[in-house]
Amino acid sequence: MTEMDNKKEKNAYKAYGKDMVGEVKIADEVVAIIAALAATEVDGVDSMAGNITNELVGKLGMKNLSKGVKVDITEERVSVDLSLNIKYDYNIPEVGGKVQEKVKSAIENMTGLTVLDVNIRIAGVKMVEEK
Repeated sequence: MTEMDNKKEKNAYKAYGKDMVGEVKIADEVVAIIAALAATEVDGVDSMAGNITNELVGKLGMKNLSKGVKVDITEERVSVDLSLNIKYDYNIPEVGGKVQEKVKSAIENMTGLTVLDVNIRIAGVKMVEEK
């Protein structure tokens, strides 16, 4: 294996099957995007929260779907950390529980990985804009 192959292996999970003709690799970024999309589908979640660089990129119109998501994949197991902005007047523990269930289900159904945990950090509350 070349040095470049080793770098690729670190950022991708190999999904094997006995009857498969070749190999299927799932990049960490794909798992992060699945988690972000699943989380933002939950009622009460306003958006993903990211670091200052990601916030600036978002305001400039360049979408970064995995901002506010950190995934750690080891063998066939994944741990997910999410930073979310919640809409005002929603029950945070209830929304958090729904996000955990939705993210776990989406990742397991789409990738075949086992989700060990989904950790959520509430980074902000989006106030309702009056018109």
